Amino acid sequence: MKKIGSKSVGIALSLTLALGLTACGTGGNDSKQAGNAPKKEETPSGSASNSNQTVKLRIYARYFDDDTKKPYDYAAAELKKAMPNVELELDSYVQDNGQKLRTYAATGNMPDIFDGGLSEFQTFSNSKNILVLDNEAETAAFKKDLNPGNESRMISPDGHVYSYPYSGVEFQILYYNKKLFEEAGIPVPIKTVDQLIDAAKKFKAKGIIPMSIFAKEKWITKSFYKGLVMKEEPKGFGVLNEKGATQLPEAFKTAAKQMQQLQEAGLFDANATNTNYDQASSLFYQGKAAMFVNGQWEIYSAQKNMGDNVDWMYFPAKDEATYEKTKFYMNGAGEPGGFAVSATTKHKEEAIKVAAFMARKYAEYKYTQLGNPILAVKVDKPLASNVPAMMQRLVKETLPNIKGFSGALPDNKINNSLDDNTQNILVKGFTADQFVQNVNRVLDQVNK
Repeated sequence: MKKIGSKSVGIALSLTLALGLTACGTGGNDSKQAGNAPKKEETPSGSASNSNQTVKLRIYARYFDDDTKKPYDYAAAELKKAMPNVELELDSYVQDNGQKLRTYAATGNMPDIFDGGLSEFQTFSNSKNILVLDNEAETAAFKKDLNPGNESRMISPDGHVYSYPYSGVEFQILYYNKKLFEEAGIPVPIKTVDQLIDAAKKFKAKGIIPMSIFAKEKWITKSFYKGLVMKEEPKGFGVLNEKGATQLPEAFKTAAKQMQQLQEAGLFDANATNTNYDQASSLFYQGKAAMFVNGQWEIYSAQKNMGDNVDWMYFPAKDEATYEKTKFYMNGAGEPGGFAVSATTKHKEEAIKVAAFMARKYAEYKYTQLGNPILAVKVDKPLASNVPAMMQRLVKETLPNIKGFSGALPDNKINNSLDDNTQNILVKGFTADQFVQNVNRVLDQVNK
């Protein structure tokens, strides 16, 4: 388990102070909390902006809601100022668990730049579809400006750099509709799995979906499962990396049983595995679902859609004592992610510069417009003054007290097995025993 060191805690406390100052109207000093990023990224040297030739770059980026559209639009507009001869062609990310991007790779149709994560980087590294950025000048500058504790967001487990990250170490939480909980007489926060089962039954009896989840994307079912695992094993998925780990530890078996019990209690919609993000979030925002699971980045959309009628909870544990003990072991991991560059791009130099630039500007938007301090790279501009209440709570209550995150899981076979089987366990009739058998089979192959 990699615990948060004193420097990281100090940064969290500084961010808490920054938000406090912002709330008091002294935003002019908040930029000091984010450090100083190099000014040269505003007009990259040797870029297309110094040439009269237009360079067209296709970028595969998330663009389906305010949380994804606005940072892209902001970064693209800033790019136009800094590199006017670069023309971006947006290829909108499809919420299909990475299938479209893998199809691009298989058919030789990779975009010049794409937003990806560890799974894609491993796959494309093996198939030679991604550039290794270790020795690039942009990489050296980016490393220099990383916020402390975010090295794992940029450097992959194999020691290479494949992307430029914009978000820091993020994590998943449980959102809930305060009005629906009050009407159902269910106290919050929910601290135990039994309490969550009881809540699920009560909401289901009232014709309300207890929890909406976009389980068409397997990563979110794996994340929900990991949230339960973290209550029993603070190292999270990290223990599965160890040589000789050929069988799931008890914590993982317990979490699988809990997930089956939650499914049987009706926590998830019967159509959950065919539900995408837009559909799941709409159910929650329209009051048809009492809870919603996603990362802390959902705070902004939730606040916008529900105002003061929404808040968040930590993941439940087997009992209240365990809940209190493990509350601040967060359901997230410092895995690499961000803007990567295809090995087949015809404009390598420009694509690398644009990937790094876009990552910096995404971070800048999140900090200056949203007041989001969970960033990989430093921003030398004032913090936004309109920080949502849920984010203020997160910064004041959670960030200073974080004890650790789940370890990353670099092996693709184990990752894929957890993807498939956590999704399967949301389907009626699939059991925890089947889950354990399936995953053990893969662990035995990989970790012998």
